[in-house]
Amino acid sequence: MDLNTVQEVRDARRHYVWLPGDAWLGGGTYLFSEPQPHIRRLIDLSRTGWEPLRITADDSLEIAATCTIAQLSRFPKPARWAAAPLFEQCCRAFLASWKIWNMATFGGNLCNSLPAGPMISLAAALDGTCLLRDQAGSMRTVRVADFVVGAGRNVLQRGELLRSVTLPARVLAGRTAFRQASLYGLGRSGALVIGALDPVDGSLTITVSASTVRPVRVWFPPSPNAAAVREAVDQAVAPDEWFDDIHGLPAWRRHMTLRYAEEIRRELAAPAGCAPASCAHPDSAPTEEAGR
Repeated sequence: MDLNTVQEVRDARRHYVWLPGDAWLGGGTYLFSEPQPHIRRLIDLSRTGWEPLRITADDSLEIAATCTIAQLSRFPKPARWAAAPLFEQCCRAFLASWKIWNMATFGGNLCNSLPAGPMISLAAALDGTCLLRDQAGSMRTVRVADFVVGAGRNVLQRGELLRSVTLPARVLAGRTAFRQASLYGLGRSGALVIGALDPVDGSLTITVSASTVRPVRVWFPPSPNAAAVREAVDQAVAPDEWFDDIHGLPAWRRHMTLRYAEEIRRELAAPAGCAPASCAHPDSAPTEEAGR
């Protein structure tokens, strides 16, 4: 898509007064996918030189906003990170070609704040923290679960920038379980549910996304029963927060979310090393009526 309203492209390494019509340019896969008639100037982040991924001194993982999906997928995850498989599962949840993988950025997926954004799912499930920088250079932190507040909406203020997301070592060391539902084989996620088991106290966290307008994270003490999980997840999502679009009705999204939450509860309650329950059950294929 040619953005014929853009008058100039500036280097993000230099400071510019933020003007109406300015936009940050990361990978550009969304920006150049449809008309953007309000944009007059692009501030290009591609030359910032930010290290894509970095393991910190406390074994946490810092992911730069400019890190591409391909870089995240290829990054060698230490064997001590029991949550390592979740990275590839979320990367594969993209409805995207290899060309998009090599351009789309981790930060762009968060900042678009779409319900089906799998990097939002990954970062929220692993209790990530966003580092935000304003035009004056001041920094603030926001949990990923609180960063997205609605479909296409987040807490970024005018001219503010997502610099990086940090995933804590403690959560990376815990086991995870992943479930995804789509109406079609290569369709956009209609429900994406991730469970994370705390390696220290055995508590369980279930994170719901794609089926909801924002990521919803629910914590449970060790060994919750099925009724407790169902009730807590259902109560955590307000009736108007179940997403409704061509990729699935709210009732179907709620049904799949609650079903997957129970599957995840059972999988993570089993001893480590046991084969996880299948993501697909005989009655899990969505019917035409369910998705219409």
